[in-house]
Amino acid sequence: MEHPMYPEPSSELHRQRRELAPAASTAFGHFSAAVFADGALPRKTKELIAVAVAHVTQCPYCIRGHTENAVRQGATREEVMEAIWVAAEMRAGAAYAHSNLALDTMNRLAGGPAPPG
Repeated sequence: MEHPMYPEPSSELHRQRRELAPAASTAFGHFSAAVFADGALPRKTKELIAVAVAHVTQCPYCIRGHTENAVRQGATREEVMEAIWVAAEMRAGAAYAHSNLALDTMNRLAGGPAPPG
């Protein structure tokens, strides 16, 4: 089901990207292959990380592609969902942690830290 903001990937769009920037396209392909190759982390783990990151970056193409790749590498539905929950916690945790910036700013505007209690 196509969405006007997110056209379905196609060989034609892939061809256009490759033709418009062939060196970058080739380099990115090699980089991607190297990153997702088995190494200290197995490919399945890397794909689960990618699923989590894709949810944080909110890339629908990446969510679909890396979820498919993770399942093909043997990830279970539970593992994929757990990776997504880790991403959600990290995103929420970052918002919570960055509240220090807002608190610090308000304290500075008030002339110093607010009194305890």
